[in-house]
Amino acid sequence: MKYRSRYYYRFLSSQAPIGEVDIPFSNGISLKLSTGKYARFADGACVATIGNTSVLSTVVSKAKQSASNFLPLVVDYRQKAAAAGRIPTNFLRKELGPTEREILTSRLIDRSLRPLFPSNYNFDTQIVCNMLAVDGTNPPETVAINAASAALALSDVPWNGPVGAVRLGLIDNELIINPTRRDLETSILNLVVAATTGNLVVMMEGSAKVILQQDLLKAIKLGAKEAQNVVRGIEKLQKTHGKMKREYEIPPALDQNVVDSIKTLSSMKIREILSDYSHDKTSRDIAISELRQTVLNQLRDTEVDVTLLQEGYNNNVKEIFRDMIFENEVRCDGRGLDELRKISCEVGLYEPLHGSALFQRGQTQVLCTVAFDSPESALKMDPLTMITSGVKEKNFFLHYEFPSYATGEVGRGGGGGGGRREAGHAALAERGLLPVVPQHQCTVRLTAEVLESNGSSSMASVCGGSLALLDAGLALSGPAAGVAVGLVTRYKDGKIDDYRILTDLLGIEDYMGDMDFKIAGTKKGVTALQADVKIPGLPLKVVMEAVQKASDAKSKIIDIMNDCIDKPREGRKENMPVIEEMEVEVHKRAKLLGVGGANVKRLYLETGVQITPIDETHYRVFAPSPAALEDARSRLAAILNATRTPEMEFGAIYTAKVVEVKDMGVLVTLYPDMSPALVHNTQLDHRKIMHPSALGLTVGSEIQVKYFGRDPVSGQMRLSRKVLTSPPPGIVRNHDKS
Repeated sequence: MKYRSRYYYRFLSSQAPIGEVDIPFSNGISLKLSTGKYARFADGACVATIGNTSVLSTVVSKAKQSASNFLPLVVDYRQKAAAAGRIPTNFLRKELGPTEREILTSRLIDRSLRPLFPSNYNFDTQIVCNMLAVDGTNPPETVAINAASAALALSDVPWNGPVGAVRLGLIDNELIINPTRRDLETSILNLVVAATTGNLVVMMEGSAKVILQQDLLKAIKLGAKEAQNVVRGIEKLQKTHGKMKREYEIPPALDQNVVDSIKTLSSMKIREILSDYSHDKTSRDIAISELRQTVLNQLRDTEVDVTLLQEGYNNNVKEIFRDMIFENEVRCDGRGLDELRKISCEVGLYEPLHGSALFQRGQTQVLCTVAFDSPESALKMDPLTMITSGVKEKNFFLHYEFPSYATGEVGRGGGGGGGRREAGHAALAERGLLPVVPQHQCTVRLTAEVLESNGSSSMASVCGGSLALLDAGLALSGPAAGVAVGLVTRYKDGKIDDYRILTDLLGIEDYMGDMDFKIAGTKKGVTALQADVKIPGLPLKVVMEAVQKASDAKSKIIDIMNDCIDKPREGRKENMPVIEEMEVEVHKRAKLLGVGGANVKRLYLETGVQITPIDETHYRVFAPSPAALEDARSRLAAILNATRTPEMEFGAIYTAKVVEVKDMGVLVTLYPDMSPALVHNTQLDHRKIMHPSALGLTVGSEIQVKYFGRDPVSGQMRLSRKVLTSPPPGIVRNHDKS
């Protein structure tokens, strides 16, 4: 019956009138939301527009419950080249797999919506955000979040939203709401805040050019306040055009007697495990798993599904874990709430590397390496990312790898750097370091490989990356570090009654807790932040306190890093690349490049040296090492000082000098330093001759020859004297027998 009722509402939605609402922001910009025109078979659909940037978001959720005990939510954001009036530049000229920007935006939308789903709603749900048009002025990310929020609110899918999303910039100490792409070029802040009713922050993500803490807090407050305009607008549209939320079956809860049995059998031992500070990640997980198996074996006769028993046990572990933090204000590894794990740093690990560092924080270990390469190695952006972000290429970028052995698991071989998670962590760490990295004539690639993971590996990548860049000799504007801050809350009457903020988060604290708030920056200010919230919104008070705790921890980490290396390494390594300019006179340009650039290509293949034109007379020479540059210099001198080969004109007649007489013909040269070319006997005369001497040709003789290009197979010149001589007169034959 419930399914028929849902079908009824779907049918009505296809006939529903079009609904629209305009949502003004305090700076005069407005967000337009419309529904009822597109994608009417979806459970919910909405088009959001700012300026001429429009995004269609659709929501579809299955009627049958998933077997999993979590929300199987998938968010796909796709940006189409047609939305910008372009055609994709790949071979097939169509959209292929998701780009990095699409993956990052999908994660942004997911993190804004997921916390507000009911905890027991386990139905497969897909949200698709499709870019309809982009004007190159208004970035589409916040438009997509608001479209998805409205689509969910309008749908029959249970959801405790809506949320509103706002982007903020800071120019000349003035906060800008929904800055344009041009504004962002001069802004020192690029922050996206998603919030729900009551100024509760659900998601934050941003980058900054070392913004002061007080300015960041002002931006977060303003973002939460402006998001309320979007929330009210979506609620208004939902009242007139929203569907009735569907009813769904809640899985039966464990019988209270079984729950009591689980607690009786396990609670004391769980407390012993969690209060044993000698445990590390592996031993603690093993102890909890062994206890779980013991409890399940003792409850085999209850005839309760094993999955429900496991869930009951896990809930008990989570409840005790959180209670112990409130009771003792001591964490499972013996640290206080604000205490950092033990940190060790090491630089200059391997001589062939341009820069390297190993950063260890507790059981989180990251190896960072720096590689300098030619400016042509810069990371090129796809055309649509260029339009929406204004970035054409990046000459500093960070690649993050999280192989399976980092958590002691078996997974796919190799680096394992191709997933959505890896892309998100790489982008966050890169944003944390980019503002402190100086402009460099080389392309700089920083690789962060996680070797052990029990805590925030992305923030460890910021710390290790900063050390590796200093080891490579880069003069950073200031060393950068990152830290993750967690949260444990207690609710009363639907509101947070008490909470504890945890500095330097452990993996188990992330899993059992309510927040993973990452902040990176220098001692002076913040360069990047990202908040993953698992509860339906954070009060601004908690956000402010978390930022303060993270900033204090960040300063302590930088002090420890400075003990290892606090300034750029002096001196050059022998294998460091070299870039210099070379001037070549215009008339020598063809000699330098060779036919079809053959000389330049050969130089690159043999020495690794790249030559790139700057203008008509100047070239940039990139060498991977000083030794390669010296080798290239000698080769270039030989090329430029060599006598230039004159260009030959097809069909032209040249004077040739005989340099050698052979039985089959003569070898001739047309100009000095030329490799002799053969004129065969058959091309010397119309008459059949057995030896060139029959024509009186000797060494030193000069003859006229015609040039017919080069043989396409052997590349030898094709010359002929025969075509320049008159054929012999024909013999007159008489057939008259008389």
